[in-house]
Amino acid sequence: MSDKKQEAIAFKDQGNELLKEHRFEEAVELYTKAIELDPSNVIFFSNRAQAEIRLERYGYAIADCDRALELDPMFMKAYYRKGVSLMAILKHKEALVCFKTVLKTLPNDKLTLENHKQCSNYLKRQAFERAIASEDKQLVICTVDFDHMLIEKTWEGPSLDIKVIQKSSNDINIDIKGLDEDYLKYMIKHFKNGGKIPKKHVFAIVAKVYQILKQEATMVEISLNHKAMVSESKNANEIKLDGKKITVVGDTHGQFYDVLNLFAKFGHVSRDHIYVFNGDFVDRGSWSCEVALYLYVLKVLYPQSVFLNRGNHETDDMNKTYGFTDECEAKYSKKIFEAFSESFGALPLATLINQSYLVMHGGLFSNDKVTLDDIRKYNRFPSSGSTQPPKEGIAMELLWTDPQEVNGRAPSKRGIGMQFGPDITERFCLKNKLRKILRSHEVRNDGVELEHNGRLITVFSAPNYCDSTNNLGGVVHFTENENYDPGSDDGEGYRDVEDSNCPWSLDMETFEAVEHPPIRPMAYSKGGFGF
Repeated sequence: MSDKKQEAIAFKDQGNELLKEHRFEEAVELYTKAIELDPSNVIFFSNRAQAEIRLERYGYAIADCDRALELDPMFMKAYYRKGVSLMAILKHKEALVCFKTVLKTLPNDKLTLENHKQCSNYLKRQAFERAIASEDKQLVICTVDFDHMLIEKTWEGPSLDIKVIQKSSNDINIDIKGLDEDYLKYMIKHFKNGGKIPKKHVFAIVAKVYQILKQEATMVEISLNHKAMVSESKNANEIKLDGKKITVVGDTHGQFYDVLNLFAKFGHVSRDHIYVFNGDFVDRGSWSCEVALYLYVLKVLYPQSVFLNRGNHETDDMNKTYGFTDECEAKYSKKIFEAFSESFGALPLATLINQSYLVMHGGLFSNDKVTLDDIRKYNRFPSSGSTQPPKEGIAMELLWTDPQEVNGRAPSKRGIGMQFGPDITERFCLKNKLRKILRSHEVRNDGVELEHNGRLITVFSAPNYCDSTNNLGGVVHFTENENYDPGSDDGEGYRDVEDSNCPWSLDMETFEAVEHPPIRPMAYSKGGFGF
């Protein structure tokens, strides 16, 4: 064996050890070094694909599997990992072909059988739902008979007086008396003890949040008051807040105990402290119901201190793949999942803070012509009745795209959406007079990362994501900059990436994961997909 091949195998072996230690990015680097020394070894590509899967870079994983299969068309691990990657990006038909190929050679392989079953069940359910779909379908939350719905006998908590004031087939006006801070405290304690709240209460909370969200704009615009500034906004939709701080939170992914810790560390929601949750509240973590209900009760109690953006995981396809659907059905009912799904469709797609900071879950666009006005005008309640985001266009890109280090645009490492470079971010900010873009959607080891020459911030708030990545969680705070000099402000401050005379201070803070009961991620999922 040549020295190069021996060195390549040594890099692969080191990569394998890092993979076991969940140091996935470092593992990718070592597998890449091995490939550079010996591009004919199929195992190097297959192992790198596994590390890319763990980083949720499914597009890259598929490319590595394809390269492995070019080298050895009978290498079953590559077919399996390609199938897993395709299933992760919702290409179930193509994934099924890969799993069938594996099973021809390895008919009793347990993991492949599990994923084959999940793929088949997903496609059957999808076909069934299409068959029974109706254009004039009534919302589930508008069909609930609250007057005659019974409370479970095991419930010993507070009562709620629920009154439907008005409803139609696709709208509801509901009043809930008794849903207050005492109820919230009891609910949190009950959740920590492994309990559930009554289904009637869940339906009412979800219906009320749907009612609130439906009144909000597709891009919610919020601003703190500043003692040295006179607002010149002519936008009637802008919400002027009396608070002192806005905190942006990234993905929380059903990590209920980390959400509790987040509030304990950074402060609870109040009139003075506003929170923006930037999508992906659910899926992956096995307390997604608890996280969603916690945030929803906060939204009811503090409608102008809690703002919720939609993430790519607040969608049906992702929920059916990554656990929230199954968790809802296990803890409550299928109908309650459908109610949550309807409320997710009402979630805004972006938040504009202080007229200067755009917050969305994914990122920017494939077309430089897109402006803030295009987001404002986007109709998230189309006449078709479907609130699931389309496979292309503004909504999909707001939920799915990612930054890259180099200029320009490129196909997505995920296999869905695309990637955009620093030049795209710079042009968008200057065109729309924005200081920065804040987005989430990707794990960052340090919780928060400043990217694209300071124009873009990624904030991810699920520490030790999926109990496997050892990352910190992060948040970003906005407060008034007391050193701001309005006399020196020429109105062109958005051009200054350094924010040398900015009205607002941005502070980034991190937090570690806390212990939780011994329930693994996606514990309620009926399928085999996952880590």
